[in-house]
Amino acid sequence: MNPIESEILHTITRRQFFGRCATGLGSVALASLLNDNLLASALYNENPLAPKQPHFKPTAKRAIYLHMAGAPSHLDLFDYKPKLNELNGTDCPESLFKKDRFAFIKGVPKLLGSPHKFAKHGQCGMELSSLLPHLATVTDDIALVRSMHTDQFNHAPAQLFLHTGAPRQGRPGMGAWLTYGLGSETQNLPGFVVLVSGGKSPDGGSSLWGSGFLPTVYQGVQCRSQGDPVLYVSNPPGMDRDGRRRSLDALKDLNEMQLQQVGDQETFTRI
Repeated sequence: MNPIESEILHTITRRQFFGRCATGLGSVALASLLNDNLLASALYNENPLAPKQPHFKPTAKRAIYLHMAGAPSHLDLFDYKPKLNELNGTDCPESLFKKDRFAFIKGVPKLLGSPHKFAKHGQCGMELSSLLPHLATVTDDIALVRSMHTDQFNHAPAQLFLHTGAPRQGRPGMGAWLTYGLGSETQNLPGFVVLVSGGKSPDGGSSLWGSGFLPTVYQGVQCRSQGDPVLYVSNPPGMDRDGRRRSLDALKDLNEMQLQQVGDQETFTRI
């Protein structure tokens, strides 16, 4: 606020303020009672998480993605390879491994087929293994994507590729992209949360739910079962609420200065 604006604001009395803003305050109150989303497009520039209209009318209201690290191989669940079963126990062709370094494999590896039986289920004819008897009863209600493939065979790069589309760090995860593209209907909770089970993070680490080159507001917020449920919400030791408020406001001012100078308002936040 510049000095002129500050001086004008000081000249407005309480009576003048309510007299001038009676109808304005009433319309704002009415809009908030009717539907918070009515102001979403107008507030988007101030709130990057404001809901946005997709290209097509959606049928899903929320998404839950389960990353089952340590689950059986897709070759034992969804991806039937009759030729692999036929060659079970034979030497792997040199063309498949001569240019790559496979972890924990020395010499000439052996091909391994699946020991499980596969059958077609439902009207769609989805092929599943005997390990999934219950899933086989709902095959006509689910989608199974078989068109994705990668040459990544180590855990961390493969997980990064699955979540971000690249085997290296630095790209946004799918949850960050969804939040960036659709926004969030909630105004006081994160649009994208992460729950890690088993006491161990995936091999790909927090980059799986990071925002990459997108603004950090779109990254996943990890909820924890020990200590603070969400990191950095509580005040650090030795800092009271007022002191932290001042430090966050100072950081905001620095970010805004950075935005005016280089066009990026998050340099200090990322640091």
